[in-house]
Amino acid sequence: MHKPVQWGILGAAKFARQFMGPAIHAASGARLAALATSDPAKAEPFQDFCPDLKVFDDYDALLASPEIEAVYIPLPNHLHVEWSLKALGAGKHVLCEKPMTMRAEEFDALIHKRDQTGLLAAEAYMIVHHPQWQHVRDLIADGAIGDLVHVTGAFSFDNRADTGNIRNRAETGGGGLRDIGVYVIGSARFATGQETDAVQSAIRWEDGIDAFTEIRAQFPGFTYSAYVSIRMHPHQEMVFHGERGLIRLTAPFNARVFGEARVELHRPGLEVLVRRFPADDHYTLQVEAFCRSIRAGDEYPCPLEFSRGTQAMIDRVFDGATPL
Repeated sequence: MHKPVQWGILGAAKFARQFMGPAIHAASGARLAALATSDPAKAEPFQDFCPDLKVFDDYDALLASPEIEAVYIPLPNHLHVEWSLKALGAGKHVLCEKPMTMRAEEFDALIHKRDQTGLLAAEAYMIVHHPQWQHVRDLIADGAIGDLVHVTGAFSFDNRADTGNIRNRAETGGGGLRDIGVYVIGSARFATGQETDAVQSAIRWEDGIDAFTEIRAQFPGFTYSAYVSIRMHPHQEMVFHGERGLIRLTAPFNARVFGEARVELHRPGLEVLVRRFPADDHYTLQVEAFCRSIRAGDEYPCPLEFSRGTQAMIDRVFDGATPL
């Protein structure tokens, strides 16, 4: 048995409190040991499920702790690169919330630092750890729907009332594309193993952030269309449409929160085979995969190079967008 990886969290973000903190605490091979926050009151909800949690009053103090081996970074988007590099420089493995960078070229410094230190660094792109996505990738590769013709994606929610949310602030790297565009784009890349040949896009801007984004792209052998919005009724779906069948995911990105993860395989004769994944928690699976990579040397399913590719497509969406 390997000794559990000792984890620290930089910042008491709501997402860390609700999802990633409990996931680290519950994951096999991991121990949530510390949290850094300048507000002791924000640490209390973490201590409710992790009573022995050590609380540091600043980020640098946590990074200086010899006990901590890995850090999870849920800070506002524009701080991700800075603190990821600092953590790697302090000798810590890094799992950073997405988007890990604002532009694809910023990944180069992270990749260099990862290789220089020999530490593990990754974007917290949890969906690739969910068995529904591994199942979809296998179905496509095995020809279950014949040649893939078109992929469609959608992800939306409405947070206009939460005016102080970092997703509604341009100065913190807010907007829908960076927050949830990584899902409709990255999942298509993961499931097919393909990179886009051409991208077209349109964006409706609101106070400096992208409130609605429409994307059309050409991949080798298939076309792609998707939209993301932080000003629409909640919805998420991915569809992979082939010549002899169709794959549909009903809760592709927030499984168990949005609804039960189901993969529908539509086959000739209107036959529909449904595989359900009612209990899998992709946050816990992500932490466990990260720990196995550290302790046993297992290949990590979502390296920085993959995340760089997703960010490169996001950059193309931003750079070539026409206004709506």
